[in-house]
Amino acid sequence: MSLGSYLRGLFRTTTPAFEEGQELTVFVTGHRGGTPVARVGDTVLRVIDAPEGLLDSRVRIRVTSFDANDHTGEAEYLERVGESVF
Repeated sequence: MSLGSYLRGLFRTTTPAFEEGQELTVFVTGHRGGTPVARVGDTVLRVIDAPEGLLDSRVRIRVTSFDANDHTGEAEYLERVGESVF
């Protein structure tokens, strides 16, 4: 194990930031005000145009807006890519 590999794990954040247009694969973990949400650590992304029935599904999304101060954002749904294993 290199020193760089070791140090990289020490400085990981629980509130990652995302850029507009960035595509991610995430799990839909719940709903907020009727809108599906995906959590990445403590960061919450609302998936505005997602179809119903995605809870616990793995989906691809594209970030459409992000507030780095609040660690919240919105994303557009691209496709379902899998289901949870639990």
